[in-house]
Amino acid sequence: MTEQRAEGASRRRFLVDVAGLGATSLLGLPRTATAESPPETGRVRIVKAPAICLAPLYLAEALLQAEGFSEVRYVPIEQNKDPDLLVGNLADLSACAPPNLLPYLDAGMPIVALAALHGGCYELFVNERVRAVRDLKGRRVAVSAMDALEYYYVASMAAYVGLNPLKDIEWVDVKSFDGVLNAFIDGKADAILAFPPQPQMLRAKKIGRVIVNTALDRPWNQYFCCMVAARKEFVATNPVATKRALRALLKATDICARQPERAARHIVERGYESQYEVALEVVSSLSYNRWRTYNPEDSLRFFGVRLHESGLIKTGPQKLIAQGTDWRFLNELKRELKA
Repeated sequence: MTEQRAEGASRRRFLVDVAGLGATSLLGLPRTATAESPPETGRVRIVKAPAICLAPLYLAEALLQAEGFSEVRYVPIEQNKDPDLLVGNLADLSACAPPNLLPYLDAGMPIVALAALHGGCYELFVNERVRAVRDLKGRRVAVSAMDALEYYYVASMAAYVGLNPLKDIEWVDVKSFDGVLNAFIDGKADAILAFPPQPQMLRAKKIGRVIVNTALDRPWNQYFCCMVAARKEFVATNPVATKRALRALLKATDICARQPERAARHIVERGYESQYEVALEVVSSLSYNRWRTYNPEDSLRFFGVRLHESGLIKTGPQKLIAQGTDWRFLNELKRELKA
C-alpha cells in the first residue's frame, strides 16, 4: 500500500504539473481549442520500447488524458520491429526510425508517418578491430532481428560508405534487445547500434568505442532518428483523435526540449530509468526541438536512397513518401503551437 500511495502521489503530482501547460505555462504551449470535437475513440495504444530517448511518448500520458483519452495503453516489444504492432492492430501509434519504417512502406503495409520527434539517439559501438564504418566489411554486427531497426540503420551506414550490406557484413541475429548488448559485451559481435541507455551503460563499463554518433556526426545528425507512425485505419477512422494524440506527443516533445529536468524526473518516477543522471544526460543531449524546423521528408528520402541502392527496398523513396506519409496534422499543429 505504501508503494501504491507513493506511485499515486507521484502520478497526481505529474498530472498537476502538466495540467497548466497551456497559454499560461512557461513553455508557451497554447491550450487545446475548446471548439474542437472530442476524439472519436477514448482509447489509444502506443508502442513501448526500452529506450529512454522516447521520453515524449511516456511524458505524454497525462497530456493524452487531457486530450480526452480515458485509456492510454503502452504495448511492449521485444525486438526493434515496432511497426509489427501497428500492422497487427496491437497498437495505434509508435515511434519508428525512418530506415525501419521504409521497408514496411515498401511492402505495402498499412502504416503512415505523421510527424518527426527528434534526432541523434543512436551510436555505433565497435571493438578494437573496427576503426571506421568501412571496416565492418567481413565483421559481425549483432541485431535483434534480420528485419529490425538496427539492421536497416547499420545497413544504411554501410551503404553510405560504399559497402554492400547484403554481402559485406556478417549479421548476427540474437532475436532480442538484451541479446544485442550481451553479444557485444561477450565478444560475439564486433559492432552494435546502441540506443539509450545502452551507450551510457557501455561507457560506464568502458566497453567498446563509438565510431558514429548520430547526434554529432554528419550526415546522420542532419536527419531524424525517430518519427511518429500510425495505423492507417486508426487515422482514417479517427482523424480528431489522431490530431489530439499527435498534439499531446508534440507538447511532450517540447517539454523534453525546454525542461529536460522535468522530463528526466518523470522518466525515473515512472520506472523507465533508475538513474536520474542518466535520464537527464539523454534528454538533454537530443534535438527534441527539431520537429519545428526540420522537414521529416528529408530523413525518409535520405535513408530511402541508401536502402534502395542496396536492394533492401524495391520502391524509390519519393514514391514511398507519397504513399506512406500524411503531414496534414503536423502542419496544422505547427501553426497552432506556433512552430
